[in-house]
Amino acid sequence: MKRADVFEFCRRLAEANPHPETELESVNDFTLLVAVVLSAQATDAGVNKATRRLFAEVDTPEKMVALGEAGLKEHIKTIGLFNTKAKNVIALSQALIADHGGKVPASREALEKLPGVGRKTANVVMNVAFGAETFAVDTHIFRVGNRTGLAKGKTPLAVELVLDRVTPQPFRLHAHHWLILHGRYVCKARTPECWRCPVVDLCAYKPKTPPPANRKAVAAA
Repeated sequence: MKRADVFEFCRRLAEANPHPETELESVNDFTLLVAVVLSAQATDAGVNKATRRLFAEVDTPEKMVALGEAGLKEHIKTIGLFNTKAKNVIALSQALIADHGGKVPASREALEKLPGVGRKTANVVMNVAFGAETFAVDTHIFRVGNRTGLAKGKTPLAVELVLDRVTPQPFRLHAHHWLILHGRYVCKARTPECWRCPVVDLCAYKPKTPPPANRKAVAAA
């Protein structure tokens, strides 16, 4: 995609949603970290449903360690892979207390050393909690990047590196939120809603999806 088209692509997404935010609910940096760890292979809505009561009671690493693995499992048992996630959350809480004075670190290196924290999770925390210009590539961004031609790559890391290279100011801080939301609600996996896409003319995806009414008419013909 040409540089001018990338700028216009970002500009239109920004115009449609000037103040994007993560849909994961949290009350501080620690609960944000926990929520992102829990969101792996789970929906934000499912995580939020499980963590609302948890975060009302447990909002520090010390309280999480006191709750314990068994107690945490009772809160998050509706989330996929909850056994492994509970183990990781308790372990990362212990690591935060032991190595960081109970505070969430701002650096990628320190974050990725925590149990259950990979590059995508670190990118989200760095961006949302600390205002870093990072690009957390999930399944939505991976699809949107490749489908539209904005950032093609065979792996999430490859797509991330392209986004980091081509995304201009003033869009870098919120770019991954715009792309996630665009992929979640417009550029959907099975049936992209091209008829209401604000960047449809900039997109490399050729079989543009017509409005539902048009699809029904074609099927009936």
